Amino acid sequence: MLKRPVFVYTELSPNPNSMKFVLNFELVPEGLSFDYPSLESTLEEGSGSPLAGDLFQFPHVRRVFIASNFITISKSEDVAWEEVLRDTKQFIKIYFEENHPVFFEKTIEKNTLIVDSRDSDTIQKIKAALDQYVRPAVESDGGAINFHSFNEDTGTVKVLLQGSCSGCPSSTLTLKAGIENLLTRMVPDVKEVVAEGV
Repeated sequence: MLKRPVFVYTELSPNPNSMKFVLNFELVPEGLSFDYPSLESTLEEGSGSPLAGDLFQFPHVRRVFIASNFITISKSEDVAWEEVLRDTKQFIKIYFEENHPVFFEKTIEKNTLIVDSRDSDTIQKIKAALDQYVRPAVESDGGAINFHSFNEDTGTVKVLLQGSCSGCPSSTLTLKAGIENLLTRMVPDVKEVVAEGV
């Protein structure tokens, strides 16, 4: 059986404690992302990941985020990337060369994207703008942004920030200066954008 070649390269993210490990193939179906803030979260029914669980065996790993073709790992502040980068990258390369699974089977079954036809016209426009203009930029920094809710009375959009965006010092600035600015221009009903759970 031919083994697929596995290439892993790293990219810095705006969060100094997060590093993006990019692979040469997709890990997650488009539009999906998975955030693991703890070892326990890697075992949850419907979102479990043996890969994330194994990465938590490294003492420096504080959070694992998996999306598109990359894994963003957030480390503890008391460890420098220079000390742990090579071993972490090597582990990821070997993990995929040995064809270990990224997710448990039930995780992918339970997480197929469904377009909600009950979404109002405004919510559809918000989601489209996030997917088309914001998601690619946020993913390039090793994170993800997902629509959470929209309050029609106040014009407030709530979004979930994951991966390197979670706990990043510059995420508030990006949220207000970039995302809020874009959405208020593209969708007149939007007055404010806030992050949920940050």
